[in-house]
Amino acid sequence: MNEELSPLDCLLPSGKQRIGLIILNQPVDKDYLHVLWSKALLTACADGAANHLYSVTAGENDSFLPDYISGDFDSITAEVRDFFADKGCRLIETSDQDLTDYTKCLVIMVEEIKRRKLQVDAIVTLGGLGGRFDQVMATVETLHHALTMTQLPLLVIQETSLAYLLRPGSHTLGVNTGLEGDWCGLIPVGGPCLTTTSGLKWNLNNQALQFGKLVSTSNTYEPVSPGAPRKCVTVDTDQPLLWSMGIHKEGAMLTENNTLAASSCTAFAV
Repeated sequence: MNEELSPLDCLLPSGKQRIGLIILNQPVDKDYLHVLWSKALLTACADGAANHLYSVTAGENDSFLPDYISGDFDSITAEVRDFFADKGCRLIETSDQDLTDYTKCLVIMVEEIKRRKLQVDAIVTLGGLGGRFDQVMATVETLHHALTMTQLPLLVIQETSLAYLLRPGSHTLGVNTGLEGDWCGLIPVGGPCLTTTSGLKWNLNNQALQFGKLVSTSNTYEPVSPGAPRKCVTVDTDQPLLWSMGIHKEGAMLTENNTLAASSCTAFAV
């Protein structure tokens, strides 16, 4: 099976992805939030993320009410908790200390998507790649948990970075939205990965990615002629492999004039 996805389609106002949105307890990018919220069929905050949502949407809070807030509620303030409770948002207490608030929030989202039979293309997480390094690694660990929880792609976005854990198999990644930054990488978090790629400046040909041996960081995309569409990136891997890529936030990004450029391949979540 060849999984096809255009990871940054979710940040295009004109993009076609329908998503589930999880917000984590880190500063929220208002531009990202507005675009992602407009595409979300289900929205959630992990504990103290509700504080950030409440703050960044001041003056328009009633338009940004999550379907649920989950966690052990050691981070959410009493004011914010009372506000969302009064507005009818579900507060779901999850006290299991063996799992992070992110993982527990994701478990609920996957269950809700199934229960409501929502036609979701991907689950997008806002936050999780900044701040403390141990918490960044906890985010990556949740991506590994997700492989056994859902077949939906799980994307993590913060600032100028996106992370997406590729499951074993073949993948086609659309990288022609106009939002892609200059860098990308393939990180073998969890163990060695036998990998073959195309569409990158430095491709891999059945090579083993492994810490202490070879890791594809600071890679970029295959050069194309001026005005020509960028080729899709293909990745074949025998183990879970972390795809990371830069996000270009300058110029016309996140405006209604942004549309997907013509490309030799069309890659959306399937």
